[in-house]
Amino acid sequence: MFMKRASIRLSPALVPGVLAASMLATVSALPAQTSIAAEGEIYHPMLVTRTGPFASAASGVSSGQQDYFALVNANGGIDGVKIKWEECEFGYKTPRALECYERFRGKWKIVYPNSTPVIFALSKRLTEDKVLGINLAGGRSESTDGKTFPYLSPVILNFWSQAASTIRYIAQQEGGEAKLKGKKIAFVHLDNSYGRQPFPIFDARAKKYGFEWKSWPLAWPALEQSAAWVDIARRFRADWAIQWNYGQSCNVPMTEMKKVGFPIEKFVGTLWCGSEEDVTPAGDLAKGYISANYHGVGLDFPVIQEIIEKVHDKGKGNIERNRVGTVAYNRGVLTGIIIVEAFRNAIKNAGMPLDGKKVRDGFRMIKLDGKRLKELGAEGLLPELVFSATYHGGIEPQLFQRWDGKKWTTISDWVPPYEDVVRAEIKRAAAEYKKQTKQ
Repeated sequence: MFMKRASIRLSPALVPGVLAASMLATVSALPAQTSIAAEGEIYHPMLVTRTGPFASAASGVSSGQQDYFALVNANGGIDGVKIKWEECEFGYKTPRALECYERFRGKWKIVYPNSTPVIFALSKRLTEDKVLGINLAGGRSESTDGKTFPYLSPVILNFWSQAASTIRYIAQQEGGEAKLKGKKIAFVHLDNSYGRQPFPIFDARAKKYGFEWKSWPLAWPALEQSAAWVDIARRFRADWAIQWNYGQSCNVPMTEMKKVGFPIEKFVGTLWCGSEEDVTPAGDLAKGYISANYHGVGLDFPVIQEIIEKVHDKGKGNIERNRVGTVAYNRGVLTGIIIVEAFRNAIKNAGMPLDGKKVRDGFRMIKLDGKRLKELGAEGLLPELVFSATYHGGIEPQLFQRWDGKKWTTISDWVPPYEDVVRAEIKRAAAEYKKQTKQ
């Protein structure tokens, strides 16, 4: 059993800026979650995707956050202050996300859309409104630079760190960076800004270590990949292949690799192709597939067990019980941890009521070291994270996991990125942004 949630669904016919008279809102009753928080409570609007092609994974992320908020509330709140959340469904469509933002403008304390395009679209408004926009392992990679981007943050593992860590993982499998010389790495990716993010990192590492890499761009929705895989296996003769797809396109390579005889153990997926929903459609063909991840998987974390005991066993879960512990769900729980720690620091530092600037400052005070992670029951679920006014996260290690046909198993320690090349790209991109915006 899981609880119904308060939600607002916006008409796709609406355009940003024309809201009040045209808003179509449907609110499903949920006594614990109302649109107005009582005095001494934190009202937290949420951008969610529960419809459309990305809903299967995105819904798990949103519900994981809500289950963590419910756990915090069950434990008495944040020093007695409880969280009330309300959803605004945008179906992973940027115009609808902008409508949602306007609907709750003035009420946001922190914004997490789980969508890189939405973060780009909201960047200016967030800065004007002094509300922090976070997008874990996504968004603007250069927003690691908190001085240049005071109200944006990738929180953990920006795209450049993901790419660098993946190259390091391949080097580890080969026996060290020196063994990369002469190797060929194929890169299969969506032909958009997201898919092209790794290019500068691959170029820099190829120049240093002597491997060759080649790009195979795929037009959205990237469900036809047969020609690319024939080329990769029979002409390019790749030693390794990396995919940077998303959604349904993540499992297409499994079928194509089988046809051309490319070994799945030499194929590594981005963390955005590393959920249960990304592999189950491929059936047995996905067995042995390796993907990156930025957090632990499964149920064997004290915080997950506490959620089961105090939230789901009490009939207050926000998702089906069998989805607890999945990749998307755990991703939501750790996102909830980040948000709650920002709230906690903001209350301690500036008091109630909270606003965007107070929470941004609270975020910058987060120190999730080993001791704090153990206190939260999240040791091993995520790496240690420490933020500041100048560092908004993004240069962290990632894990690698293997699919056995039924579940993911973590197969590596935390694999750090090549920090020098990642920092160089952040510096270059931030300087370009400042020049463009005349900062």
